[in-house]
This record gives sequence, structure tokens and C-alpha cells, in this order.
Amino acid sequence: MRDLVLLGSTGSIGTQAIDIVRRNPDRFRVVALGAGGGNVELLAAQALELRVDVVGVARSSVVQDLQLAFYAEAQKRGWATGDFKIPRIVAGPEAMTQLAREPCDVVLNGVVGSLGLGPTLAALESGRILALANKESLVAGGPLVRRIAKPGQIVPVDSEHSALAQCLRGGAAAEVAKLILTASGGAFRGRRREELTDVTPEDALKHPTWDMGPVVTINTATLVNKGLEVIEAHELFGVAYDDIEVMVHPQSVIHSMVEFTDGSTLAQASPPDMRLPIALALAWPERVPMAAKPVDWREAHNWELRPLDDEAFPAVRLAKDAGRAGHCRPAIFNAANEECVAAFVAGRLPFLGIVDTLERVLEAAPDFAEPGTVEEVLAAEAWARAQAQRMISTSAEGA
Repeated sequence: MRDLVLLGSTGSIGTQAIDIVRRNPDRFRVVALGAGGGNVELLAAQALELRVDVVGVARSSVVQDLQLAFYAEAQKRGWATGDFKIPRIVAGPEAMTQLAREPCDVVLNGVVGSLGLGPTLAALESGRILALANKESLVAGGPLVRRIAKPGQIVPVDSEHSALAQCLRGGAAAEVAKLILTASGGAFRGRRREELTDVTPEDALKHPTWDMGPVVTINTATLVNKGLEVIEAHELFGVAYDDIEVMVHPQSVIHSMVEFTDGSTLAQASPPDMRLPIALALAWPERVPMAAKPVDWREAHNWELRPLDDEAFPAVRLAKDAGRAGHCRPAIFNAANEECVAAFVAGRLPFLGIVDTLERVLEAAPDFAEPGTVEEVLAAEAWARAQAQRMISTSAEGA
């Protein structure tokens, strides 16, 4: 039995993790839940169903709403007062970090954004296994994480990095020649740069495979998401950027591959279902039976792999350059992108302007030191956001 702390429990990763816990009560027990506070009704329902000891919310203003939601949920279940224990509540910007230090075996960090870096560091410092779904922890805070993470302490939740971790079991570290991440290609795969000048946010949100939030979906359309994953792969597995490639794979069944020095390549394949990498991260290094459906080998399959068009989608190249440069450049890349995506959705920046502005922000970045604290990371991100906003405003005025 593994005791779990689930951070970001009301989001996509968190709700799927709870589904896995429901189906495997003999393997997992949830002791604490954390969320931003935007859906206290769901959080209360999760907490009472799982009978957790502690619940955390990042927004202190919703504590009273959460308490009321506990009683409302209990009434739905027909429980009289006294038939259930109200979990202890922790609240505020440090709530997720506090929960990450709770006694447990595994902390699943599904927090969105840079708020996830603090909980990541807290979980590692406390000696927990960290099931990591928060990109910013490694993209923005890679040097901080590397400094304290023990070998094997971080288990990736992203499907691509989970696939790499599985394939890397097939050989020693010295035998690894290359990591190959696969990309769906997003809504505009196959298009040339000149065909992307007039695309709209509605066009960008039509992802052909995955059902994700707007920021991640647009990031897949620009391939920024894959650039972030390249940085993550470098931080997780210690493979040089020159030895990490991206291939476009529209079917999203091969989740990534590892090429070895003898010329062989191992690939991990499964239908697109995040419950598989989540379950594997919670139980690592063991597998959870029937976590997801396998490929149906009774049917014919055509799986396509093609090189990335760097001219139309230069985000991966920019991400590699930022990763090589270090000195908070990956954090700047990520934060500036969030501002650019918001401007694109609001109609203040064209689609191609997202990555073009990213490149200009990186070129203008001062020589930040390699970060030694969370505050230094946040300071670089704040500079990047402000610089991106200035460039976006200037671009809009000149249009």
C-alpha cells in the first residue's frame, strides 16, 4: 500500500489519478489533496470520498466555501453530522508546498505553472518519490531540482517522458545514443510557415488527438510544448541537447523512443490515455494491471513518423538554445510564452507572433545568473513577462 499526496487534484491529471486509486484500493491510499480553489465542490467530494486527512487550497479566500462544500457533500451522501470527519484545511500560496511535506510515499505534483516548483523542492527535500507532471519544475527550476534530487527520486508523468523512462530500462546509460520525442504536430501539422499567417485561436484549439486546456493546446500548435519537453528530457535523463530529437507522429501511439549505440531503437506504444503514465508513476517501478487499454493487435495499423519542419515551427530549436544557454533562459522562454499565448487568444498577437516574440525576448534577456533560489527564478520570469508584454504592445501599436 502506497500513501499518496495528490496536488492539483481537481485538474485533468488529478482526476485521472483518483480514478486509478478508485480501481486499485489495495495499492493506493490518498492522505492529502491540494488544488487551486477554483472548484471547491469537486475538491470536497474527492476529500470525503477518499477520507483524506488534509486538504489544501492555494486561495485563502475560499476556505469558508470549502467548509460549506464539505457539509453539502455529506448531505448528498446522506451522512448525518458526526458520521464523517472534516479534513484539516491548509490555505494560501504555500499550501501546496506544505502538503508536499506531509508523511507519504509518493507526491503527485499536478500543479499548473511556476507554483509547482515549491512543492517539487519540498517533496524532494522530504525524501518522497515525486511523480512529476509540473513542467515548470524542470523547465524553470532545473538547476534547483538537480541540486537536491536523488537518483530515481523523480518519476515523470508526461506520456513522452514516461515512455523514455520505460525504454531506458532496455540498456545502460552508456549505451544510450539518442532520445526521440514524438509530437502529434498539433492543429497545423504539415502546414508551411506561409500557411500560418491568418490562423485564429479557434483554429489552434482544434487538436486532433488530445483533449487539453487552451494554453497546452496552443502550445502543441506552435510546438512550444515539445520544446519544453525537450528541456525536461535533458533535465530528467542527463542527455545532451544535441542528442534529443523530435519526430512528428500524428497517431500519438508511439509516445517516444530511445536509440542505443548498437543501432537498435526501443519505442513505447499505447493508445493515447494519460492514465497509463500516471499509474506507472504512482506505482513505479511496478506496473498497474489494466491501467489503460492496450493497442489492439488484431487490427491493421499505419503509424507515421516524419521530421519536424524547423522553418515553420522553430520553437524546438529556440528551446534547445535556451537550455544550452542556461542562466534562467528556459524560465524566460516559458514565462514569455504564456504572455504571448494570452495575447494571441485575446487577438493582440498573430499566431506566428508567438514564437517570433519569444525569440526577441530571449535575444533581449540580460545575463541572469544560474538560479540558486526560487526567488531568482521568479524574478527572471517576471522580467520575461514584462518584456513580452512591452513587445506585444509595441507590435500591436505598429500594426
